[in-house]
Amino acid sequence: MNHIVLGYDGSDFSVQALDWALDEAELRKLPLTIAHAWQWPYGEADEEAKAHLRKAADHVLWHGADCARSTSSDVSVETDLYEGPAAQRLVELSRDATLVVVGSRGLSALPRAVVGSVAGYVAAHADCPVIVVRGPGPLPAATHPGPIVVADKEPDASVLEFAFGEAALRQVPVSASADLTEWAERHPEVRIQPGEAHDHATLMVVGRRRAAWFDTADFLTQHAPCPVAVVSEG
Repeated sequence: MNHIVLGYDGSDFSVQALDWALDEAELRKLPLTIAHAWQWPYGEADEEAKAHLRKAADHVLWHGADCARSTSSDVSVETDLYEGPAAQRLVELSRDATLVVVGSRGLSALPRAVVGSVAGYVAAHADCPVIVVRGPGPLPAATHPGPIVVADKEPDASVLEFAFGEAALRQVPVSASADLTEWAERHPEVRIQPGEAHDHATLMVVGRRRAAWFDTADFLTQHAPCPVAVVSEG
């Protein structure tokens, strides 16, 4: 639990996720590991052909790391190049990560009918919270950032702990339909905003209930107006 992991494939979507991951690393004072996976998609191949593909993958990863280092001099940036499915590697890396950040598109490798997008698969199986950053391009800097919205009607303690921690880091309020009295007492530095201000939220937080995955968290990671954090409950 000592670094932030970013799934990066060079797409506009992963560039936006990079912005968010850098913010998390800066706020938490943790290093950032930028991960990129590649695999030969055409069956058997000679080593020379695979070497060319690996070189291209290495360039993609280098570009992401270079962007990160040029954007923030305060964050230590490491890289992870993996031959195999991106979703599998990100789940592996989540075992000793504080947080995994992925874009909502890109990183495509597994059929949606089976497990959803790679982002959805990682959010459903990671050992740490996962933030899915939606949309392409750089994140606009909000003049008046909105609250952290707890999307669950009856949130688990781990969901609330993450939401309040993120709100404290970003100095924004928490908004939820649930009774937050106890949590407000635990976190007096965090302001409570009544209701659920979805339209102006900085981040939505939802628990990962495996049995209801496609009814709740998966829906939000595709349709929410802001990034979505998926937190394992219990």
